[in-house]
Amino acid sequence: GRWPQTNAGDSVMQHAPEKICIVGSGNWGSAIARIVGVNAHFHQEFNPTVNMWVFEEQIDGKNLTEIINETHVNVKYLPDAKLPENVVAVPDLATAAKDATMLIFVLPHQFLNRICPQIVANCSPNAHIISLIKGIEFENNAPKLISSMISQAMGGKPCSVLMGANVANEVAKDEFCEATVGCLDVHGANLWHKCFDRPTFKINVVSDVPGVELCGALKNVVALGAGFCDGLKLGGNTKAAIVRIGLMEMKKFCALYFPSVESDTFFESCGVADLITTCYGGRNRKCAEAFVTGEHGKSWDEIEKALLNGQKLQGTITAKDVMICLKAGQDKSDDFPLFTTIHNIAFEGMKVEQIVHCHA
Repeated sequence: GRWPQTNAGDSVMQHAPEKICIVGSGNWGSAIARIVGVNAHFHQEFNPTVNMWVFEEQIDGKNLTEIINETHVNVKYLPDAKLPENVVAVPDLATAAKDATMLIFVLPHQFLNRICPQIVANCSPNAHIISLIKGIEFENNAPKLISSMISQAMGGKPCSVLMGANVANEVAKDEFCEATVGCLDVHGANLWHKCFDRPTFKINVVSDVPGVELCGALKNVVALGAGFCDGLKLGGNTKAAIVRIGLMEMKKFCALYFPSVESDTFFESCGVADLITTCYGGRNRKCAEAFVTGEHGKSWDEIEKALLNGQKLQGTITAKDVMICLKAGQDKSDDFPLFTTIHNIAFEGMKVEQIVHCHA
Protein backbone atom coordinates (compact mmCIF):
# COMPACT_ATOMS: atom_id res chain seq x y z
CA GLY A 1 0.00 0.00 0.00
CA ARG A 2 0.89 3.66 -0.09
CA TRP A 3 2.90 5.34 2.64
CA PRO A 4 1.26 8.36 4.26
CA GLN A 5 3.32 11.48 3.59
CA THR A 6 4.50 13.60 6.48
CA ASN A 7 6.14 16.94 6.16
CA ALA A 8 9.70 16.23 7.24
CA GLY A 9 10.37 19.96 7.32
CA ASP A 10 8.00 20.48 10.23
CA SER A 11 10.45 19.08 12.74
CA VAL A 12 13.64 20.79 13.83
CA MET A 13 16.61 19.17 12.08
CA GLN A 14 18.60 16.98 14.44
CA HIS A 15 21.50 16.13 12.13
CA ALA A 16 23.58 17.41 9.23
CA PRO A 17 21.79 17.94 5.91
CA GLU A 18 21.53 14.95 3.58
CA LYS A 19 24.21 14.92 0.90
CA ILE A 20 22.91 13.75 -2.50
CA CYS A 21 24.96 12.04 -5.21
CA ILE A 22 23.48 11.13 -8.61
CA VAL A 23 25.32 8.14 -10.07
CA GLY A 24 24.88 8.58 -13.81
CA SER A 25 24.34 11.49 -16.19
CA GLY A 26 22.67 10.24 -19.35
CA ASN A 27 19.37 11.46 -20.73
CA TRP A 28 17.25 10.36 -17.73
CA GLY A 29 19.99 11.06 -15.19
CA SER A 30 20.29 14.64 -16.42
CA ALA A 31 16.52 15.13 -16.46
CA ILE A 32 16.19 13.89 -12.89
CA ALA A 33 19.14 16.08 -11.84
CA ARG A 34 17.06 19.14 -12.73
CA ILE A 35 14.37 18.05 -10.26
CA VAL A 36 16.74 16.94 -7.50
CA GLY A 37 18.84 20.09 -7.84
CA VAL A 38 15.84 22.38 -7.35
CA ASN A 39 14.59 20.41 -4.33
CA ALA A 40 18.07 20.28 -2.75
CA HIS A 41 18.25 24.05 -3.06
CA PHE A 42 14.84 24.71 -1.49
CA HIS A 43 14.59 22.10 1.28
CA GLN A 44 16.68 22.53 4.41
CA GLU A 45 16.95 18.73 4.85
CA PHE A 46 19.45 18.65 1.97
CA ASN A 47 22.93 19.97 1.35
CA PRO A 48 22.31 22.35 -1.56
CA THR A 49 25.20 20.99 -3.65
CA VAL A 50 24.28 17.87 -5.64
CA ASN A 51 27.16 15.85 -7.09
CA MET A 52 26.45 14.15 -10.42
CA TRP A 53 28.98 11.52 -11.49
CA VAL A 54 29.72 11.93 -15.20
CA PHE A 55 31.67 9.35 -17.18
CA GLU A 56 34.24 11.67 -18.75
CA GLU A 57 34.00 12.13 -22.51
CA GLN A 58 35.59 14.52 -24.98
CA ILE A 59 33.18 16.79 -26.85
CA ASP A 60 34.95 18.82 -29.56
CA GLY A 61 38.22 18.47 -27.66
CA LYS A 62 36.79 19.57 -24.29
CA ASN A 63 35.85 17.54 -21.20
CA LEU A 64 32.10 16.98 -20.89
CA THR A 65 32.24 17.74 -17.14
CA GLU A 66 33.85 21.12 -17.81
CA ILE A 67 31.17 21.96 -20.38
CA ILE A 68 28.40 20.98 -17.94
CA ASN A 69 29.88 22.99 -15.06
CA GLU A 70 30.47 26.07 -17.23
CA THR A 71 27.24 26.08 -19.26
CA HIS A 72 24.96 23.97 -16.97
CA VAL A 73 23.90 21.96 -20.02
CA ASN A 74 24.64 18.30 -20.68
CA VAL A 75 25.33 18.97 -24.35
CA LYS A 76 25.56 15.27 -25.23
CA TYR A 77 22.60 13.69 -23.45
CA LEU A 78 20.17 16.55 -22.65
CA PRO A 79 21.16 19.46 -24.88
CA ASP A 80 17.85 21.36 -24.76
CA ALA A 81 17.54 21.88 -21.00
CA LYS A 82 19.51 23.73 -18.33
CA LEU A 83 20.65 22.07 -15.13
CA PRO A 84 20.44 23.98 -11.84
CA GLU A 85 23.75 25.63 -10.97
CA ASN A 86 23.98 23.64 -7.71
CA VAL A 87 24.28 20.37 -9.70
CA VAL A 88 28.01 19.78 -10.09
CA ALA A 89 29.40 17.36 -12.67
CA VAL A 90 32.19 15.25 -11.12
CA PRO A 91 34.33 12.92 -13.29
CA ASP A 92 35.85 10.96 -10.39
CA LEU A 93 33.40 8.49 -8.85
CA ALA A 94 35.06 8.36 -5.42
CA THR A 95 34.95 12.17 -5.17
CA ALA A 96 31.33 12.32 -6.34
CA ALA A 97 30.20 9.75 -3.75
CA LYS A 98 32.34 11.07 -0.87
CA ASP A 99 30.23 11.15 2.33
CA ALA A 100 26.99 10.94 0.32
CA THR A 101 23.97 10.04 2.46
CA MET A 102 21.55 9.68 -0.49
CA LEU A 103 22.59 7.83 -3.65
CA ILE A 104 20.52 7.90 -6.84
CA PHE A 105 21.52 5.18 -9.32
CA VAL A 106 20.57 6.06 -12.90
CA LEU A 107 22.83 4.34 -15.42
CA PRO A 108 22.83 1.08 -17.42
CA HIS A 109 22.89 -1.81 -14.96
CA GLN A 110 25.77 -3.45 -16.82
CA PHE A 111 28.10 -0.98 -15.05
CA LEU A 112 27.00 -1.73 -11.48
CA ASN A 113 29.55 -4.40 -10.58
CA ARG A 114 32.35 -2.12 -11.74
CA ILE A 115 31.31 0.98 -9.81
CA CYS A 116 29.66 -0.14 -6.55
CA PRO A 117 32.87 -1.10 -4.67
CA GLN A 118 34.22 2.43 -5.16
CA ILE A 119 30.95 4.00 -4.04
CA VAL A 120 30.52 1.88 -0.91
CA ALA A 121 34.12 2.70 0.09
CA ASN A 122 33.39 6.44 -0.01
CA CYS A 123 29.72 7.09 0.79
CA SER A 124 28.21 7.38 4.26
CA PRO A 125 27.82 3.96 5.93
CA ASN A 126 24.11 4.65 6.49
CA ALA A 127 23.36 6.03 3.03
CA HIS A 128 19.87 5.77 1.58
CA ILE A 129 19.89 4.25 -1.91
CA ILE A 130 17.41 4.41 -4.78
CA SER A 131 17.49 2.90 -8.26
CA LEU A 132 15.97 4.52 -11.35
CA ILE A 133 17.31 1.68 -13.52
CA LYS A 134 14.79 -0.14 -15.71
CA GLY A 135 15.89 -3.71 -16.34
CA ILE A 136 16.24 -7.16 -14.77
CA GLU A 137 18.93 -9.78 -14.44
CA PHE A 138 18.51 -13.48 -13.82
CA GLU A 139 20.03 -15.84 -11.28
CA ASN A 140 19.21 -19.46 -10.41
CA ASN A 141 16.65 -19.65 -13.23
CA ALA A 142 14.64 -16.72 -11.87
CA PRO A 143 14.60 -12.95 -12.35
CA LYS A 144 16.81 -10.90 -10.05
CA LEU A 145 15.87 -7.32 -9.24
CA ILE A 146 18.41 -4.61 -10.03
CA SER A 147 17.63 -3.13 -6.59
CA SER A 148 18.69 -6.46 -5.02
CA MET A 149 21.93 -6.40 -7.03
CA ILE A 150 22.65 -2.86 -5.83
CA SER A 151 21.78 -3.77 -2.24
CA GLN A 152 24.18 -6.74 -2.29
CA ALA A 153 26.95 -4.73 -3.94
CA MET A 154 26.47 -1.93 -1.38
CA GLY A 155 26.95 -4.14 1.67
CA GLY A 156 23.31 -5.06 2.24
CA LYS A 157 21.89 -1.53 2.42
CA PRO A 158 18.20 -1.58 1.35
CA CYS A 159 17.54 -0.08 -2.09
CA SER A 160 14.35 1.77 -3.01
CA VAL A 161 13.17 2.30 -6.60
CA LEU A 162 11.59 5.09 -8.66
CA MET A 163 9.67 4.22 -11.83
CA GLY A 164 6.94 5.96 -13.79
CA ALA A 165 5.59 7.36 -17.03
CA ASN A 166 8.63 9.56 -17.47
CA VAL A 167 9.99 10.07 -20.97
CA ALA A 168 13.10 12.06 -20.05
CA ASN A 169 12.86 14.83 -22.65
CA GLU A 170 9.30 15.64 -21.56
CA VAL A 171 10.29 15.67 -17.88
CA ALA A 172 13.11 18.07 -18.80
CA LYS A 173 10.53 20.45 -20.31
CA ASP A 174 8.69 20.47 -16.97
CA GLU A 175 5.58 18.93 -18.52
CA PHE A 176 3.36 17.47 -15.78
CA CYS A 177 3.83 13.79 -14.99
CA GLU A 178 3.83 11.35 -12.08
CA ALA A 179 6.23 8.74 -10.74
CA THR A 180 6.08 5.94 -8.18
CA VAL A 181 8.65 5.33 -5.44
CA GLY A 182 8.83 1.85 -3.94
CA CYS A 183 10.35 2.04 -0.46
CA LEU A 184 10.25 -0.20 2.61
CA ASP A 185 10.80 2.29 5.45
CA VAL A 186 8.88 5.40 6.44
CA HIS A 187 11.93 7.66 6.97
CA GLY A 188 13.35 6.76 3.57
CA ALA A 189 9.92 7.21 1.97
CA ASN A 190 9.67 10.76 3.30
CA LEU A 191 13.21 11.65 2.23
CA TRP A 192 12.73 10.38 -1.32
CA HIS A 193 9.34 12.08 -1.56
CA LYS A 194 10.95 15.38 -0.58
CA CYS A 195 13.89 14.76 -2.94
CA PHE A 196 11.79 14.15 -6.06
CA ASP A 197 8.30 15.65 -5.62
CA ARG A 198 7.62 18.83 -7.60
CA PRO A 199 4.42 20.50 -8.84
CA THR A 200 5.22 19.07 -12.30
CA PHE A 201 6.63 15.72 -11.03
CA LYS A 202 4.21 14.22 -8.51
CA ILE A 203 5.43 11.29 -6.42
CA ASN A 204 3.37 8.51 -4.86
CA VAL A 205 5.25 6.26 -2.44
CA VAL A 206 4.27 2.59 -2.04
CA SER A 207 5.86 -0.30 -0.15
CA ASP A 208 5.75 -2.78 -3.08
CA VAL A 209 9.38 -2.50 -4.25
CA PRO A 210 9.38 -5.61 -6.53
CA GLY A 211 6.11 -4.61 -8.20
CA VAL A 212 7.28 -1.07 -8.95
CA GLU A 213 10.61 -2.27 -10.30
CA LEU A 214 9.30 -5.15 -12.43
CA CYS A 215 6.74 -2.88 -14.08
CA GLY A 216 9.56 -0.51 -15.04
CA ALA A 217 11.54 -3.33 -16.65
CA LEU A 218 8.84 -5.39 -18.33
CA LYS A 219 7.07 -2.52 -20.06
CA ASN A 220 10.14 -2.07 -22.28
CA VAL A 221 9.52 -5.54 -23.74
CA VAL A 222 5.89 -4.65 -24.53
CA ALA A 223 7.10 -1.40 -26.14
CA LEU A 224 9.06 -3.44 -28.68
CA GLY A 225 5.78 -5.08 -29.67
CA ALA A 226 4.15 -1.65 -29.99
CA GLY A 227 7.04 -0.50 -32.19
CA PHE A 228 6.66 -3.57 -34.40
CA CYS A 229 3.00 -2.57 -34.89
CA ASP A 230 4.06 0.96 -35.84
CA GLY A 231 6.60 -0.41 -38.31
CA LEU A 232 3.81 -2.43 -39.93
CA LYS A 233 1.66 0.76 -40.08
CA LEU A 234 -1.05 -0.85 -37.95
CA GLY A 235 -3.47 1.47 -36.18
CA GLY A 236 -4.52 2.40 -32.67
CA ASN A 237 -6.81 -0.59 -32.11
CA THR A 238 -3.97 -3.04 -32.68
CA LYS A 239 -1.57 -1.17 -30.45
CA ALA A 240 -4.20 -0.95 -27.69
CA ALA A 241 -4.58 -4.74 -27.88
CA ILE A 242 -0.81 -5.19 -27.57
CA VAL A 243 -0.76 -2.85 -24.55
CA ARG A 244 -3.62 -4.76 -22.87
CA ILE A 245 -2.10 -8.21 -23.52
CA GLY A 246 1.26 -6.83 -22.40
CA LEU A 247 -0.17 -5.61 -19.09
CA MET A 248 -1.75 -9.02 -18.45
CA GLU A 249 1.56 -10.79 -19.12
CA MET A 250 3.41 -8.31 -16.90
CA LYS A 251 1.00 -9.15 -14.04
CA LYS A 252 1.32 -12.88 -14.70
CA PHE A 253 5.15 -12.71 -14.77
CA CYS A 254 5.23 -10.78 -11.49
CA ALA A 255 2.85 -13.25 -9.81
CA LEU A 256 4.94 -16.20 -11.01
CA TYR A 257 8.23 -15.01 -9.53
CA PHE A 258 7.25 -12.45 -6.86
CA PRO A 259 3.90 -13.53 -5.35
CA SER A 260 3.95 -10.60 -2.89
CA VAL A 261 3.46 -8.05 -5.71
CA GLU A 262 0.23 -6.10 -5.16
CA SER A 263 -2.40 -5.68 -7.90
CA ASP A 264 -2.80 -1.99 -7.04
CA THR A 265 0.79 -1.35 -8.14
CA PHE A 266 -0.20 -1.91 -11.77
CA PHE A 267 -2.51 1.10 -11.51
CA GLU A 268 0.23 3.39 -10.21
CA SER A 269 2.31 5.54 -12.59
CA CYS A 270 4.96 2.79 -12.70
CA GLY A 271 2.38 0.36 -14.11
CA VAL A 272 -0.27 1.19 -16.68
CA ALA A 273 0.81 4.82 -17.17
CA ASP A 274 4.46 3.95 -17.87
CA LEU A 275 3.35 1.13 -20.18
CA ILE A 276 1.17 3.52 -22.20
CA THR A 277 3.74 6.29 -22.61
CA THR A 278 6.50 3.82 -23.49
CA CYS A 279 4.33 2.17 -26.15
CA TYR A 280 3.56 5.55 -27.75
CA GLY A 281 6.92 7.32 -27.23
CA GLY A 282 10.35 6.43 -25.91
CA ARG A 283 13.40 4.75 -27.39
CA ASN A 284 12.30 1.10 -27.33
CA ARG A 285 9.22 1.76 -29.47
CA LYS A 286 11.23 3.93 -31.88
CA CYS A 287 13.98 1.34 -32.36
CA ALA A 288 11.48 -1.51 -32.82
CA GLU A 289 9.74 0.47 -35.55
CA ALA A 290 13.13 1.00 -37.23
CA PHE A 291 13.81 -2.75 -36.93
CA VAL A 292 10.76 -3.35 -39.14
CA THR A 293 11.42 -0.60 -41.69
CA GLY A 294 15.14 -1.41 -41.95
CA GLU A 295 16.09 2.20 -42.70
CA HIS A 296 18.77 2.29 -39.99
CA GLY A 297 20.20 -1.17 -40.57
CA LYS A 298 19.01 -4.64 -39.73
CA SER A 299 20.81 -5.35 -36.44
CA TRP A 300 19.81 -3.93 -33.06
CA ASP A 301 23.38 -2.65 -32.61
CA GLU A 302 23.16 -0.65 -35.84
CA ILE A 303 19.75 0.76 -34.92
CA GLU A 304 20.91 1.67 -31.41
CA LYS A 305 23.97 3.43 -32.80
CA ALA A 306 21.94 5.35 -35.42
CA LEU A 307 19.06 6.47 -33.21
CA LEU A 308 20.13 6.65 -29.56
CA ASN A 309 23.16 8.95 -29.45
CA GLY A 310 25.18 6.67 -27.18
CA GLN A 311 22.23 5.62 -25.01
CA LYS A 312 21.42 1.94 -24.47
CA LEU A 313 18.34 0.00 -25.55
CA GLN A 314 16.89 -1.83 -22.54
CA GLY A 315 13.91 -3.63 -24.08
CA THR A 316 15.97 -6.06 -26.14
CA ILE A 317 18.18 -7.01 -23.18
CA THR A 318 15.14 -7.48 -20.95
CA ALA A 319 13.33 -9.55 -23.62
CA LYS A 320 16.28 -11.95 -23.63
CA ASP A 321 16.41 -12.12 -19.82
CA VAL A 322 12.66 -12.73 -19.59
CA MET A 323 12.93 -15.59 -22.08
CA ILE A 324 15.83 -17.17 -20.18
CA CYS A 325 13.68 -17.13 -17.04
CA LEU A 326 10.64 -18.60 -18.81
CA LYS A 327 12.64 -21.35 -20.52
CA ALA A 328 14.52 -22.38 -17.37
CA GLY A 329 13.36 -25.54 -15.63
CA GLN A 330 9.82 -26.28 -16.77
CA ASP A 331 9.25 -24.27 -19.98
CA LYS A 332 6.64 -21.57 -19.22
CA SER A 333 6.93 -19.63 -22.49
CA ASP A 334 3.58 -20.92 -23.82
CA ASP A 335 1.86 -19.04 -20.99
CA PHE A 336 3.39 -15.79 -22.27
CA PRO A 337 2.56 -15.64 -25.98
CA LEU A 338 3.27 -11.91 -26.39
CA PHE A 339 6.64 -11.93 -24.59
CA THR A 340 7.62 -15.05 -26.55
CA THR A 341 6.55 -13.62 -29.91
CA ILE A 342 8.38 -10.33 -29.28
CA HIS A 343 11.54 -12.24 -28.40
CA ASN A 344 11.28 -14.48 -31.45
CA ILE A 345 10.73 -11.55 -33.83
CA ALA A 346 13.65 -9.67 -32.28
CA PHE A 347 16.14 -12.54 -32.16
CA GLU A 348 14.92 -15.72 -33.87
CA GLY A 349 13.96 -14.46 -37.32
CA MET A 350 10.20 -14.80 -36.82
CA LYS A 351 8.20 -12.69 -39.29
CA VAL A 352 7.12 -9.44 -37.68
CA GLU A 353 3.54 -9.96 -38.91
CA GLN A 354 3.23 -12.65 -36.22
CA ILE A 355 2.92 -9.89 -33.61
CA VAL A 356 -0.88 -9.96 -34.13
CA HIS A 357 -1.12 -13.72 -33.48
CA CYS A 358 -0.14 -13.65 -29.81
CA HIS A 359 -3.55 -13.60 -28.15
CA ALA A 360 -3.56 -14.13 -24.39
